[in-house]
Amino acid sequence: MRRSIRALTAALLALPLALAVAPSAHAADPTTMTNGFYVDPDSSAKRWVAANPGDGRASAINASIANTPTARWFGSWSGTIGTATGAYAGAADRADKLPLLVAYNIYNRDYCGGHSSGGASSPSAYASWIAQFAGGIGNRPAVVILEPDSLGDYGCMTQAQIDERERMLTGALTEFSRQAPNTWVYMDAGNPGWASPATMAQRLHEAGLRQARGFSLNVSNYFTTAENTAYGNAVNSELRSRYGYTKPFVVDTSRNGNGSNGQWCNPSGRRIGTPTQQGGGAEMLLWIKVPGESDGNCGVGAGSSAGQFLPEVAYKMIYGY
Repeated sequence: MRRSIRALTAALLALPLALAVAPSAHAADPTTMTNGFYVDPDSSAKRWVAANPGDGRASAINASIANTPTARWFGSWSGTIGTATGAYAGAADRADKLPLLVAYNIYNRDYCGGHSSGGASSPSAYASWIAQFAGGIGNRPAVVILEPDSLGDYGCMTQAQIDERERMLTGALTEFSRQAPNTWVYMDAGNPGWASPATMAQRLHEAGLRQARGFSLNVSNYFTTAENTAYGNAVNSELRSRYGYTKPFVVDTSRNGNGSNGQWCNPSGRRIGTPTQQGGGAEMLLWIKVPGESDGNCGVGAGSSAGQFLPEVAYKMIYGY
């Protein structure tokens, strides 16, 4: 068996890179089933603009942020999750647009960071929640970012907790494969400043990456697209050399226009990046975090809670100061 695995790996390495990409469990391409990306009509930026039409910042925020296709995050606040994802995917489908959804409810979420702690009450509760999440989308086309930070947030966890988390992620991918055949799922792989490419490749593989469309980078962070592309390619190099396959990746460009200053929690002087699009050095450049939404009680968002929309932060991010 070992000899046959080594032989298979060697054969894959001998192929052109494009031929060595591991196929997703989903054969359908949701980008060809839709006409562009869906703009969330109820994003925090949209709601703020609607509530503050006379504010001097409203016009810029509306033009530069509120009308850019951005992911909607789903968690315990979303109510009955299958109903919520079904309504969102259904609205996008009626508009012939591709929706971006973030699943953010894993048990022991942000266990080591703490700013966004919470999540499902147990692994079994999460399994039920994510199954309903996938079932709500059903056959509609969609893109899902699966549990941001989940594979980077290992610093304070025991091996048993890590194993438990990886089983939850593998189970989630199985549910999307089973219930949402027209959804591309990207496992979150952190950012270039978190784990080494070799470490992240191992974590992705052990959590079931073969079942996913690919992996996501820079969610809620600030590293440049070039830095993320180099990191994503390095992760793929590790995947290819160690496991015999590669995967496409996407980059969150919502707040990376000025790059990172080394701080991840509401740093000053950041700027919005390239709007959501296909290509651009990755399979897609996506706005996954809404610019202006707080990372937590820190930095220029002192006194705020994670996810709270801060109009002054959003306004300054448009201009990069």
